[in-house]
This record gives sequence, structure tokens and C-alpha cells, in this order.
Amino acid sequence: MLDHERLDLVFRALGDRTRRALVERLVRGPASVSELAEPLTMSLAAVVQHLQVLEAAGIVRSEKVGRVRTCRLEPELLRAGEHWLGRQRTAWESRLDRLGDFLAEPPGTSEGSTT
Repeated sequence: MLDHERLDLVFRALGDRTRRALVERLVRGPASVSELAEPLTMSLAAVVQHLQVLEAAGIVRSEKVGRVRTCRLEPELLRAGEHWLGRQRTAWESRLDRLGDFLAEPPGTSEGSTT
């Protein structure tokens, strides 16, 4: 899968408030599906659907031991998203710096003026 396709999956998965809450909980460590569902006001089946989206995006991995399905965070794709956002932030900061420099120049001193 191409990098931009994986990033699309990550950002789409993180576009939902419930899934972001699940990721925030998993940052503290692995948890069972029932532990993840406990603070949420939705059915266990709905939580499982959210977890499936996170798993499809590669953000979460789960394994079943006996009757308990435990989920854990897979930070690699989150780092890829963070890296992409960092590059965008750097580009925008550079553009804003150049705009600030341009606006700080006295009138008539910019390059290309014919005075």
C-alpha cells in the first residue's frame, strides 16, 4: 500500500471522536475490549466496530486469548501521520516567516521595485 493511502486510512480512522478516545486510552497500555467499552455510552458491538476501523488502519492490533480480546496500540503509523503533519507545519511556518519579512520591509524597498 502506498504511503499516502496508509495516511488516508490513519486520518480517516482518527477523524472520529470515539476512535480518538480509544487511541488515547491505549496510549496508557493494552486493554481488553470490555475495558475500552466501559466508559463509553454505546454498545459493545459498536465499540468493536470502531476498533475494527482502527485495526484496518494499522493503528491498533488485537489478539484473543481464551475469551478475552486485548487491544494494543501500534505507534508506527501514528508516527507516520505525525511526521507528515510536522512537514506541513514546517512548510507553513516558513511561508509565514517570509510573509512577515515582506510585511516588515519599508514600502518601496521590495525586490523588483522600479524607484
